[in-house]
Amino acid sequence: MGPAPPGADRYLAELAWLGGPSQAIEKDVLLEVRDGRIAHVTPEAGAPLDGSVRLAGLTFPGLANAHSHAFQRALRGRTHARTQNGDFWSWRDAMYGLAARLDPESLFALARAVYGEMALAGICAVGEFHYVHHDPSGRPYGEPNAMGAALMQAASEAGVRLTLLDTCYLRGGFDRPLDGPQKRFGDRDALAWARRAGTIEVSGDTVIGAAIHSVRAVDPASMEIVRDWAAERGVPLHVHVSEQRAENEACLAATGHTPVGLLEAAGILGPMTTAVHATHVSRGDIARLGASSTRVCLCPTTERDLADGVGPAGALMRAGSPLCLGSDSQAVVDLFEEGRAVELDERLVTERRGHHRAVDLMRAATVGGMRSLGRAGGVLEPGAPADFVTVRLDSPRTAGAGAQGALDHVVFAAGSADVTHVTVRGRPVVADGVHVGLGDVGRALKESIGPLLEKHR
Repeated sequence: MGPAPPGADRYLAELAWLGGPSQAIEKDVLLEVRDGRIAHVTPEAGAPLDGSVRLAGLTFPGLANAHSHAFQRALRGRTHARTQNGDFWSWRDAMYGLAARLDPESLFALARAVYGEMALAGICAVGEFHYVHHDPSGRPYGEPNAMGAALMQAASEAGVRLTLLDTCYLRGGFDRPLDGPQKRFGDRDALAWARRAGTIEVSGDTVIGAAIHSVRAVDPASMEIVRDWAAERGVPLHVHVSEQRAENEACLAATGHTPVGLLEAAGILGPMTTAVHATHVSRGDIARLGASSTRVCLCPTTERDLADGVGPAGALMRAGSPLCLGSDSQAVVDLFEEGRAVELDERLVTERRGHHRAVDLMRAATVGGMRSLGRAGGVLEPGAPADFVTVRLDSPRTAGAGAQGALDHVVFAAGSADVTHVTVRGRPVVADGVHVGLGDVGRALKESIGPLLEKHR
């Protein structure tokens, strides 16, 4: 082991999974960081060096949350009353009511707290599927991207890297214009969306990507404009796909295609595209997604919270679609739970175990998510961004984990509360379970959600 690079910070991980396809766990791994990137990785480094930070437990690459609607965190626990029983569509009405009450200031406060909650859960990068663009009447703010700017500032202050997926949302359904709260989601047409999105002033470590809300919200000709906008810039393109059976039925009736078939016809599928949910896809759809290497983002806690169903994750992966994970509506913020739910929910449907290995689920939560967000990372190797997370192995959930079984133990038993340290681009964001910049994240959540609820009364 050579000398540390000048100005490097040192972290000595008790145990580390370095990423990649191997499930092997390394011991006493020295991570040397310089200028936000990993400079050296040395397993079996021995005793801590002077000035090094000791990371007790299992350290691994930073988690990537590939699908988020930050503002929906305010709905947690408020859509489950018996009088509100129903399906996705009844939940959507409550979501629209919340969206109608947002402004740049309240969105900033809420998103900063939510991104702080994500950081505490080990999330180093997040993809924000952003469609609340304009004021409640649908008129642009004086700064047309004020809401997006609020999200960028929120992520910066929370220490999380943001991919802002600016979303094209043009109609309320295949045969309906935007109405009510939806008006603030839409631009006049796809060209107007492209002009506005093209003027976003990037701040912090932000990537600007694109999103098509859904096949019901964007017509094929407009999809092609969004596709070309993203392709010209080499940025990721995300789209909600087949989250509910009703969406499939409406698409077939209106176009003669399934949503995936319609996206294929519009040239949307491909390795820079992420299909979010893909819950109700046919065998032909699975083949199309896999053959085009289209990524699939699964959000199991939201999908079960909304009674959407269980997607064919194993079949999608075998067909050739790389998987990633998202917290979506923030029913919980815990990518460990999202990852194991991919396997456990599929067990319930098939009555069979062993669809996904722990290492594959962890790759979905790390490198899979980073690639979906147009980012490098997801591995601990020289040159990679210095994003890494440590989980304690002595909590009631993780105690008893052995070194070589630690990855299985973390994937199938750990929770966000077991995260002790988070480093993003070489900067400590969480230390000893406390957010370095925000302090009491629970208080920040309470203070940002409260005024939004007051507006509703």
